[in-house]
Amino acid sequence: MLKYSKYLSIAMVFFTGYVMSVKAQDIIQRKQLFDYRWKFFLGDSPSAGTKDFDDKSWRYLDLPHDWSIEGKLDPKNPMGGAGGYFPAGIGWYRKKFDVPLAWKGKCISIYFEGVYMNSEVFINGKSLGVHPYGYTTFSYDLTPYLDFGRGNVLSVKVDNSKQINCRWYSGSGIYRHVWMIVTNPLHVATWGVNITTPQVSGEKATVKIKTLVKNETDLPQKVILKTQLLNANAVNAGIDQTDVELLAKSEQEIDQNLTVLKPLLWTQETPNLYQVEVQVLKDKNIIDDIKTTFGIRSIKFTSENGFQLNGKTVKINGGCVHHDNGCLGAAAFDRAEVRRVELLKSAGFNAIRTSHNPPSEAFLDACDRLGMMVIDESFDGWRESKTPFDYSVYFNEWWQRDLEAMVLRDRNHPSIIVWSIGNEIIERKKPEAVETAKMLVNCLHKNDPTRPVTSAMTTWDSGWEIFDPLFAVHDIGGYNYQLHRAPSDHVRVPSRVIVQTESYPRDAFSNWEMVQDHNYIIGDFVWTALDYLGESGIGRWYYSGEKPGEHWESDLFPWHAAYCGDIDLTGWRKPISHYRSMLYNNTEKLYMAVREPEHDTLKIKQTLWSVWPTWESWTWPGYEGKNIQVEVYSKYPKVRLYLNTKLIGEQATTEEQQFKATFTVPYTPGLLSAAGVMDNKELETTILQTSGNAASIKLIPDRTKISADGQDLSFITIEVTDKNGKLQPNAQNQLQFSINGPGVIAGVDNADIKDLDPYIGNARKAWHGRALVVIRSTRNVGDIKLKVSSQGLKDVVAVINSEMK
Repeated sequence: MLKYSKYLSIAMVFFTGYVMSVKAQDIIQRKQLFDYRWKFFLGDSPSAGTKDFDDKSWRYLDLPHDWSIEGKLDPKNPMGGAGGYFPAGIGWYRKKFDVPLAWKGKCISIYFEGVYMNSEVFINGKSLGVHPYGYTTFSYDLTPYLDFGRGNVLSVKVDNSKQINCRWYSGSGIYRHVWMIVTNPLHVATWGVNITTPQVSGEKATVKIKTLVKNETDLPQKVILKTQLLNANAVNAGIDQTDVELLAKSEQEIDQNLTVLKPLLWTQETPNLYQVEVQVLKDKNIIDDIKTTFGIRSIKFTSENGFQLNGKTVKINGGCVHHDNGCLGAAAFDRAEVRRVELLKSAGFNAIRTSHNPPSEAFLDACDRLGMMVIDESFDGWRESKTPFDYSVYFNEWWQRDLEAMVLRDRNHPSIIVWSIGNEIIERKKPEAVETAKMLVNCLHKNDPTRPVTSAMTTWDSGWEIFDPLFAVHDIGGYNYQLHRAPSDHVRVPSRVIVQTESYPRDAFSNWEMVQDHNYIIGDFVWTALDYLGESGIGRWYYSGEKPGEHWESDLFPWHAAYCGDIDLTGWRKPISHYRSMLYNNTEKLYMAVREPEHDTLKIKQTLWSVWPTWESWTWPGYEGKNIQVEVYSKYPKVRLYLNTKLIGEQATTEEQQFKATFTVPYTPGLLSAAGVMDNKELETTILQTSGNAASIKLIPDRTKISADGQDLSFITIEVTDKNGKLQPNAQNQLQFSINGPGVIAGVDNADIKDLDPYIGNARKAWHGRALVVIRSTRNVGDIKLKVSSQGLKDVVAVINSEMK
């Protein structure tokens, strides 16, 4: 499979400092990373957009950057519980750079993948415009304002001061990549390559390529558009050449078709990828060259057969995700984005809903490579507001530009199977909502007729059938927490294809059963797949005596994040994750966890999005002789439970029992084991063993080699263990971190969303025996050594090699 294909247009050059020299005869790279050596100031400085502004006191940093995650959690911060009580405000970025004389006559633009929010960009003191929405990409033409052969200054004001503008943690700043784009005046337009596969079979596939070619000269031009198809081994799989005549200051879309024999299809299991290389030739010289990755696959949605990928019905086990990366905040490092998809894939999910905004390009690239399907969502709301300063303020002026930015950027990703235009729209009961939906759906269909469109609908009262006209505008009905209505809806509207776009975690079995039993229900997306910052307290459980109620009913500080995910902020899979995956997949057949016991005087209370706190632990000091409930999830007909080799009992675990058995066991330390039983034979065993006191620290890096590019990451899980190396699940040791070598600590975490210690720091307390440190490379090679210390325990060191790749 092809890796990071969007970076392969031509070999890259990084803008790392003030000066970059390019000889006239050298190839000029089309797309150049512009992330390095920015200067940053937190606060407003009205004259910072001018070229000669004095920024000597500002700090240097590399992008991506989120200043909110660097701040102190405080209940007085204006983001409030919605944004996780993080700081917001205004920030400025400035970058000085030279433009080589060799670039004269070129078209030069700056491309931002995402800035949150209300960014204003200046080049040499000239304001290029304001982009309000924090989740869509945008670009500006720099060419008329550049000083060639001399210094230039790009300045960006980011204004996230108007709060509250988001219902979850947004972050603040230039949190995604920035690129410099340098092209010939005759070139392929940004997002100008559109690849579809209208006819797909095992024997052959038709690949249709539409390319938008621009002539920005003052004269008519004749060029040749050469398009070739490359397979995963970069072997030519087809070629087409077309003569193109362009008027002065014009653009033209060129259609080309290629046939692939015995294509390697994109599936969840084998996500095969191809590339289309488009070259613009003038007088036999290549004046533009761009490569675009895509996959050959077919998708079809019907109420009779559900969702079909390449002609095969697939049931969707989906999860909703927000865009943050936990302790990294909103900063969209490529490795962090890839890791999120890896975690979700390993947890058994086959689809993601990018609630409630377009994700990063690296995230979608990872979905393509790893075989993860996507519902790509544009907005949380339309014209009526959910928070005082949300997208409703900008919708009328910006909806089309932002919607087209999403679809034009993302339409070549094979992982995307559905577009979504909104989530629980406030005005959904009004006739005007139907007209707005038509407008949005038509825009998407115009730019991409190959995918269906949905939005997430719900009701918190008795009204539901009133949404039929609104559902009728969509290709797929998105149900938030309303799947129980599907059977009666199917009788009333038999052609409706239904997907549950959000569901409560505790309803995993009933939702799975509905998906299995009805072809017109294509799948379920749980809220959520991953814990996330903000929407503070959703998914929490609490003890009697603590502040009661749901997350929206009161201020729940110090809760500053969501605990409704199948996977916590460190990447640990909660027991509910194993249960859900077992329902949909055959990769896991036996799992055991223990329900947290209640205190004598304190009772555990649940909320709508919570499940009972359940842990992979048989270490419960103080509960000796008291009953504790043990849960066993199993795809075997029966399970047996043993404590210290003594049989506690046997229970059936068929579908009738929801593949789950619960045993009540008087707690005694030792070895707890569960066996999966078929035909009276024990075929598989899983164990939980009582841990001793904390005695050592174990470091588990997800990668021991990373790139010395200033961007790459290693996620190091820390476990506090007993003398035998077994996790001590009750450990709360204070951990200290120090680092030597060409790396920095990018973030620290422990998944305890009531812990107010900073996410950027050199210390963290273990929670349930675990913590996480994220190491970021610099642009120097060598060994990065992370030392972890804790009072009474021996220091341990993890070595991460940072190398050029």
